[in-house]
Amino acid sequence: MPSFAGYRCSICGSTYPPEDIFYTCPKDGGNLDVVLDYETIRADCHPEKCFGVEENSIWRYAPLLPVKYPEAARHTPLFAVGETPVYHLRRLGAQMGLENLWLKDESRNPTASFKDRASAVVVARAKEIGAETIITASTGNAGPALAGMAAAAGMDAVILAPKSAPPAKIAQLLVFGARVFLVDGTYDDAFDLTLEASRALGWYCRNTGYNPFTAEGKKTAAFEIWDWARRQKIARRLTLFVSVGDGNIISGIHKGFRDLQNLGWLERIGGMPRIIGVQAEGSAAIARAFHSRGEIVPVQAHTLADSISVDLPRDGYRALNAARQTGGTYLTVSDDDILSAIAALGRQGIFAEPAGAAAFAGLRQAARTGLLQADEPVLVINTGSGLKDIRAAMQSVSKAPVIAPDLKALQKAL
Repeated sequence: MPSFAGYRCSICGSTYPPEDIFYTCPKDGGNLDVVLDYETIRADCHPEKCFGVEENSIWRYAPLLPVKYPEAARHTPLFAVGETPVYHLRRLGAQMGLENLWLKDESRNPTASFKDRASAVVVARAKEIGAETIITASTGNAGPALAGMAAAAGMDAVILAPKSAPPAKIAQLLVFGARVFLVDGTYDDAFDLTLEASRALGWYCRNTGYNPFTAEGKKTAAFEIWDWARRQKIARRLTLFVSVGDGNIISGIHKGFRDLQNLGWLERIGGMPRIIGVQAEGSAAIARAFHSRGEIVPVQAHTLADSISVDLPRDGYRALNAARQTGGTYLTVSDDDILSAIAALGRQGIFAEPAGAAAFAGLRQAARTGLLQADEPVLVINTGSGLKDIRAAMQSVSKAPVIAPDLKALQKAL
């Protein structure tokens, strides 16, 4: 793509040409940011012209993406990613003293999670460079997203997941036709094995927080939020709540807003949003580093929110910057808080998996502790469907009673 100018290391600032297939910086292992040619984009693209197209997916933002979409995969799930709905949570907002509370529901993506955004862009990149097989490690959502998008594009996918991953997510992997291997270990063990396998077998590695194009897919949520906010005529600065595991979603969203800032378009919604990251207490390496102002130290992750359960965050440095550079912060929530949030969202007609509900649990905490003003616009992101983890969903509610099939029994139960 003409707008793809190369890579820049997020730590040392070293730059690299776009022709090379880089994962992380060869000098210090830092995550690479994809650099766009903003002058070319500004000259060729105006928001009303570029984003007025009828494409109802992330591909309507093609001028701001470093990949060409594979035409052979048009009219497949690869072209149904993105443009997820935003709901106005009036009743929940009133309960928390918030006048403008919104939720962006990523469970409406083809494989029911935010991770479809990253996988769609990575699959498009794999097509460009002639890769035949893509491999990834996954605690749950990255794997199904890659399996589904690769199937849509006619590519082979290999998924390594911890054997403890929720059965519904494993079922998705298998149904999509991926080659699935359950690792007797943690997500981090699976992650390391995928790196070794990709080097030894010549496979393209999708790993979150390792492949630069994952963040490029995830940044499309920022474009949609910006587009939604300007159509809603929200002129005040937004506050966003994002659940965080390895840090790639929050860093990707931040990258999207930085792209818009570099193009001079961000002031249309009141400037850079404040981004607040939410981690599970049992997997809070980034939150601890944020508040201690120290280095990210690995933890032994333990939380029912499998999608954000990570010992060593692979995109931690950029995840810290996403909050620091936007005036945000990090919050931690307990598993009980997450289960309560699942139930609260469910009563609004939204079925969230634990990782998605974690962001809402953080929002509730922020409202209780005075971090939010009553009239500021607030948007929380639900990253995945509750159907991904029925075990956790059932823990969030009371069991349904079993009754005899007659009216008296029903009345007694009532």
